[in-house]
Amino acid sequence: MIYEHIGLQVPKILLPKKGVDMQRWAVIACDQYTSDRDYWRHLDEQVGLAPSTLRLTLPEVYLEDADVEERIQAINRTMESYLAQGVLEEQPPGLILVDRRTSAVPSRKGLMVALDLERYDYRPGSKSLIRATEGTIVERLPPRIRVRENAPIELPHIMVLIDDPQCTVIEPLFEEKLEKVYDIELLCQGGQLKGYRVDQPELLDQVVAALEKLADPPSYRTRYNVEGEVMLYAMGDGNHSFATAKAIWEKLKQEAGDPQLVMDHPARFALVELVNVHDPGLEFEAIHRVLFDVDGEGLKQQMETFFAQRGTPLTISSCSDLKGAKACLDEIQGEHTFVMVVESHYFACDIADPEYTLEVASLQAFLDEYLSTNPQVRIDYIHGDHEVAELGSKEHNAGFYLPSISKHDLFRTIVLDGALPRKTFSMGEADEKRFYFECRRIRAEKA
Repeated sequence: MIYEHIGLQVPKILLPKKGVDMQRWAVIACDQYTSDRDYWRHLDEQVGLAPSTLRLTLPEVYLEDADVEERIQAINRTMESYLAQGVLEEQPPGLILVDRRTSAVPSRKGLMVALDLERYDYRPGSKSLIRATEGTIVERLPPRIRVRENAPIELPHIMVLIDDPQCTVIEPLFEEKLEKVYDIELLCQGGQLKGYRVDQPELLDQVVAALEKLADPPSYRTRYNVEGEVMLYAMGDGNHSFATAKAIWEKLKQEAGDPQLVMDHPARFALVELVNVHDPGLEFEAIHRVLFDVDGEGLKQQMETFFAQRGTPLTISSCSDLKGAKACLDEIQGEHTFVMVVESHYFACDIADPEYTLEVASLQAFLDEYLSTNPQVRIDYIHGDHEVAELGSKEHNAGFYLPSISKHDLFRTIVLDGALPRKTFSMGEADEKRFYFECRRIRAEKA
């Protein structure tokens, strides 16, 4: 069932067959712990030889390794093997209602659906029904494309947001008596994951009607006080994975010659978890930055020069520790402030007369130039103060602590200003990210 006007398909979801160890099946999103090989080694030991989504994904910690192509080939072979052995069983068309407990919240609710890639455009200035919330780094797509382009199935860590303050789409489903299809404790302190089948026609109609109401053009324009095309869905987590699916879909259409010949291809859609941005269990966290192989003194000098040349002078004040730096910034109450740690030394940073709206935009403008002139330096995007302190305190490293944005302002900001700078916010800490569980076929069945 396809509802083109709201960009939705009711998918045929693949679930592990009865008897599969569900706890070892589900693992964290591949784009987490990207500088922590010990996490992934420990996870590999826990999973062992059991069927697992760990064998179907490429943790990004390994993206730069020499054997990455062999890993990708092994992933595709394992996907084919799981299908051939019946490890994955296709369900009748339906949605899965998700309830996730984490170490931070007792419940975060979601709904597994398939979204129409025809209604998505990640290019700057896009006015599509589904929109990117941050800049898409096109250079990051090729390795993801290599994983997906020959894959027979997809398994998403993508979380897509809806702006539903009255809680009309997802939350009413929890009042129904639904069949529970899984209930597991997750590995690595990931919490608990429950899933419920939603395939009753009246409930599917209920979901569609609620989304239609959110996408009603007059209501939308009144809600945001804007003209223009409706944005019903905003990317939360997995922006580059969704963009990868879009790139492959566009390639399929191009190769077909006549796009109409492939409009019923399963790769036109991508499986995602819908989450209401107003869900009490959804928290926005800042995404911090860590630099590796830096010259600490040179870094500070280049920062001061960069901002001075732009007419937005930067003040860097030395502090005893993180707490002291944050207290210093509270006293300053400047427009754009952030904490920097360089080889265990903490600094309070204050930008006067910033040219951007968000602190992350001001800092990222400098980091982009710094990385271009210091090719030996590597950057990583980190969740959590502890991780920044641990990595940023090491010799020749530097870390930057950034403030979070309000989730209640997200949709209005995207509607009015367009996509945010890349890596602006995170939906929770690393261990709160989506765990892989549901899958879906993305290769057309042979005639």
